[in-house]
Amino acid sequence: MKPGIFRVMGCIVLVLIVSGSSGRTEPLAATRLTPDEIKWEREPSGVQRASLVGDDKKPGMYTYRVRFPANHKVQPHFHPDERVVTVISGTLYVGYGEQFDESAMKALPSGSIWTEPARQPHFVFAKDGEVVFQVVGSNGPSGLTRIEPKQP
Repeated sequence: MKPGIFRVMGCIVLVLIVSGSSGRTEPLAATRLTPDEIKWEREPSGVQRASLVGDDKKPGMYTYRVRFPANHKVQPHFHPDERVVTVISGTLYVGYGEQFDESAMKALPSGSIWTEPARQPHFVFAKDGEVVFQVVGSNGPSGLTRIEPKQP
């Protein structure tokens, strides 16, 4: 088999594991979306978000996309649930920890993934331009807890 097949098979296994282990009370609905059918909503910060599958405010699996404008930074924070994130376009810089530290960030270009274990502090930066990424959560409801910077 070609190496790309292993990646596809791994993604399928991940989706099956995630959907099978969720606390979903309703079955996953059959959904097909083309890029032009995705409905983006703009937040006051300039970030855009599009819900694709499920609802991160309810029990169960969910998927959404986020579009960061160039130079958008998200300070350290964490989520109560596990997530797998894929960079769709652009390059996003991602770091783990309770302090924003640009030197500790890794550049993740289009096609890259990172994980956000439950309660794992992390921070991100769209340093080089616009970035679009997709979040798959294993078991909502989700949320975001900001980490206040430590004072010297």
